[in-house]
Amino acid sequence: MGALEIVTLALTHPNEFRILLQFWNYHEPRRDITKKEEHATSGWDRPTMRRCWELLDHSSRSFAAVIKELDGDLARVICLFYIVLHDVKQPLLRSFHEKTITPGWSFNGNGPDEKDRIVLVDYPVIVEELLRLEPAYLPRDIVDICHKMETGMADFAHRAALSSEPLALNTIEEYDLYCHYVAGLVGEGLSRLFSATKKESPRIAQQLELSNSLGLLLQKTNIIRDFREDADERRFFWPREIWGSAEFSPDGRTPATDILQLLREPKRAAWVQSAMVVDALRHTCDALDYLRLLKNQSVFNFAAIPATMALATLDLCFMNTTMFERNIKIRKAKAAELIMRSTNPREVALIFKEYARSIHAKAHPADPNFLRISVACAKIEHWAERNYPSFIRLPSSSSSPSSPTGPSFDPADARSRIAIADAETDRRATEEKRLLEIRERIAGNANGNGNGNDTLSAGALKQQSQGPPWDFLAFVGAAVFLVMAISIGIALAILYFTA
Repeated sequence: MGALEIVTLALTHPNEFRILLQFWNYHEPRRDITKKEEHATSGWDRPTMRRCWELLDHSSRSFAAVIKELDGDLARVICLFYIVLHDVKQPLLRSFHEKTITPGWSFNGNGPDEKDRIVLVDYPVIVEELLRLEPAYLPRDIVDICHKMETGMADFAHRAALSSEPLALNTIEEYDLYCHYVAGLVGEGLSRLFSATKKESPRIAQQLELSNSLGLLLQKTNIIRDFREDADERRFFWPREIWGSAEFSPDGRTPATDILQLLREPKRAAWVQSAMVVDALRHTCDALDYLRLLKNQSVFNFAAIPATMALATLDLCFMNTTMFERNIKIRKAKAAELIMRSTNPREVALIFKEYARSIHAKAHPADPNFLRISVACAKIEHWAERNYPSFIRLPSSSSSPSSPTGPSFDPADARSRIAIADAETDRRATEEKRLLEIRERIAGNANGNGNGNDTLSAGALKQQSQGPPWDFLAFVGAAVFLVMAISIGIALAILYFTA
């Protein structure tokens, strides 16, 4: 941001300016891949790997930032994985997994204005770094996912080549399949790499459905937000099953024959857009389930930050027809706030719940999707309450020393009384179990010693379980004090009469 932008933000949005100041002052990157001590895992000291990091920045600067903060060599592996999975011309698609590990291979057939041309022109440096990876990463994960992705994308590209119309998807099922090839497989590959690099447990690599759902949530969010940009490039990823439905026509009877009608009919556009948002929201609970499984902090941040930004973007787009006129993005201060907050599953669930409530608050009863929106948002709310109940308060890092060190209950919430009663019942059951164990142990000792005294009173057992016999100790203390007082009195009397 330039100086003028900063001053303008401070005057027009002071709260956002404060958040950005907090981000700049307190949020420090977890690692710097350019430092000498990081060269062994980041490869920054090698010109070829340094060029790969530059190509990653060229491909996606925002995504590159979270990749660079991953622990150890996982950052380098994910960097190569990300830049490998880029669009290639249709004739190369079905063999790209072979080209990607062929030394010296490059491709300059892209147009001079295409964004990713530089990646394919400089591909030999990527191949060299790929071949440096441990065998456990390269064939099993990166090349395998590349092969699956290229096959799926080639099928869609071939279908478009046979048609005189631009690429368009007809059904929601086709839409899901396309997003699976583009992003779901990336999620699968990342999960496998998390496990292969020992940053996460082996079971993460087996969570194919959950990792696919997280990928679909991110990809569908981008497709919703980028409608205008894609339309200008004659790319149409919104499925006809949604935008062509008569349910979303102004009169409720006329199906759309052209997706570009959305640019001319604001009411239809709003209803279709809400249907697209509902479709994306169905992946949120799976995404939250996946994030709960991640244990490595850098891996969690890597997955959670894009997920929370996706929910913020869906909230921004919902009922906002401006996205049909131009590309819109969440504000920088909001992005900074999400980066600082997306550090644990509970906070991420809270962020999801906040945006679900915001989306539901903007829903219009006249929208044919109104009930579906309500259900989708309620599922997020239910997931958050089931896993992280809001009436249980956790101590914050800023709490005073006198504050409770453990969880506490919100007294204003009726559920707290039930939880307190359950906790008391559990405490009593535990105490009774301890008394029973002590009784059985003493009875066993008595039988073993041959004296018939095999029982103790409940009061005596309870006294033993709770600690020393304070009543008896108090009596002994008082007796000792009395004896000492009498002795001192006698000594003083003798001294008085003999003086």
